[in-house]
Amino acid sequence: MTKPKSGLAWLWLAALVLALDQASKLAVVATLAPYQDVVPLTGFFNLVHVHNTGAAFSLFADQPGWQRFFFIALALVAAAVIVDILRKVRGRARFCIGLALILGGAVGNVVDRVLYGHVIDFLDVYAGAWHWPAFNVADSGITVGAVLLVLDAFQGKK
Repeated sequence: MTKPKSGLAWLWLAALVLALDQASKLAVVATLAPYQDVVPLTGFFNLVHVHNTGAAFSLFADQPGWQRFFFIALALVAAAVIVDILRKVRGRARFCIGLALILGGAVGNVVDRVLYGHVIDFLDVYAGAWHWPAFNVADSGITVGAVLLVLDAFQGKK
């Protein structure tokens, strides 16, 4: 019986999330004016173009600018830790997929912070007048990855 591959075999998934995230953001920047254009797709979902200088849910967005470098550094440290964990882990596909999704999303948002000084968000989910904070493909990868890690933790060892 062969030994399971290193979790690094899942880095292609992180690269895919990063590529989809950056391609979708480039499309949004090319077609939608920031804070002006809204493209309704359904009765609960729009495409928009907003800038987030903060963290999730625009946390710290009202700060004078220190948060940009803090979040870049935090994401780079997290990325290094994730790659190290993936290098060491064997098997555990759900765990590795979760880490790869988080890695791709974290790097996608870091690219925005480095290039633009903010993260480009464009997915707007709403119900009536209530809108969830806009998000992007990177945020989706991070969220799905975190859910997979929680599920993996509850599964335990067989």
